[in-house]
Amino acid sequence: MAVANTTTTGGTNTTERLLSAATQLLSLLFTTACDQPIRLFFLFIFPLALFGSISIYLLLHLLAPKPRPPHPSEKTYLTTTPDGSVSGPKPLPCWYDRWHAEGCLKEQYPTVPDGFDVPDQANIEPAEVEVSVVVPAYNEQDRIAVALEEMVEYLDANFGRGHGQDGRLLPTLERPRPVTGTPGSRPSTPHRLVFKSESSFSGAGEKVGEKVTEKTGRPSGYEIIIVNDGSKDRTAEVALEFAKKHRLHDVLRVVTLEKNRGKGGSVTHGLRHVRGKYAVFADADGASRFSDLGRLIEGCEDVVDGSNRGVAIGSRAHLVGSEAVVKRSAIRNFLMRSFHFVLTILTPPATSRIRDTQCGFKLFSRAALPHIVPYMHAEGWIFDIEMLMLAESAPATPVLASDGSVIGTSYGIKVAEVPVGWHEVEGSKMSLVKDSVRMAVGLAVLRASWMLGVYRRRLT
Repeated sequence: MAVANTTTTGGTNTTERLLSAATQLLSLLFTTACDQPIRLFFLFIFPLALFGSISIYLLLHLLAPKPRPPHPSEKTYLTTTPDGSVSGPKPLPCWYDRWHAEGCLKEQYPTVPDGFDVPDQANIEPAEVEVSVVVPAYNEQDRIAVALEEMVEYLDANFGRGHGQDGRLLPTLERPRPVTGTPGSRPSTPHRLVFKSESSFSGAGEKVGEKVTEKTGRPSGYEIIIVNDGSKDRTAEVALEFAKKHRLHDVLRVVTLEKNRGKGGSVTHGLRHVRGKYAVFADADGASRFSDLGRLIEGCEDVVDGSNRGVAIGSRAHLVGSEAVVKRSAIRNFLMRSFHFVLTILTPPATSRIRDTQCGFKLFSRAALPHIVPYMHAEGWIFDIEMLMLAESAPATPVLASDGSVIGTSYGIKVAEVPVGWHEVEGSKMSLVKDSVRMAVGLAVLRASWMLGVYRRRLT
């Protein structure tokens, strides 16, 4: 009994000593703050803040996503042949590789004197087709055929394939021309001429991202790049069977990733290999109405700048309060509003004003791609927001007068938010609560990484 009392007394004394020491420390800090505030700042506050900043920076280096380089097999594709068989692996065209090589040479042999600020002019190979569609797909064997059916029907009617029924490449004048007047289609002639001539930069007769000459004609036709994100089902086989059935020889291309990278990684990989004047990615579930592609193109043309850079994103914000949204569970609607609130706080001004950042239907002009795709890091659900942030922070581009002379600069790539049709599709891979938490954490890490310089616009 005496031993127990001694132990209790010892514990009480230790607690009292700790409280007394803490009180004396606080009293000393308060006295120093009153008498010598500068000394307190340099001896206590500044080192503590420095230590915290360094700790956060190092922690971000550990937590921030770092995309892996592609494997050699991921730079090839499969397609069908006119005789109905599946081709062997073919090399996948890649504008990014050439862009990266040229960027490294410019860093090694700079031609612009230090301190001389000039607008950024990102070069990209000329377009070979009018529209490229990237479809990220992970275990989508049950849904992808329906989505492809809608895509091909619209693309055939409005852009043509650039190929004859026997699969051979037709001369420009023989290629099928777009059919106008169909529901959801865009006009055959844009409603205003917005893609400016780049004669002052590229020479007469050319535009950024495409060559327009009497000899070559305008880019025509389309391509569909299905990025099979390490699927364990028959996604790739179903897509190739669809290509055989619809004679999409070398129009529909299947790229298979050796290991699942996530939706963001799949989309980024696909966009690095597009050949189109416009590049759009669309979800494999077909939830967004693909015939609204024409509206995205017009939205992009409305905001395009002097270097033909523009982005248009599908938006479901107009559906809030509609039956499609009301039918969803209360917790899903709550999480959607909560995420948008966090988004408003953590993202830059232009991105924070976008009402729907997560719709899987976004379009980019070809000239916008080098300012966004090479700097992508996020490979999960949060990648859409990084794309929009990169567009907002894109380097300056010239503002051209009617005679082609440079009269100023414009910073950032403008984004058009375009209402599109949408419906709920069963079979979503997203875990409601778990992925919502991951997206919130991912957004915080993403924003902090760009703010603190963990992520930068640099060649890697």
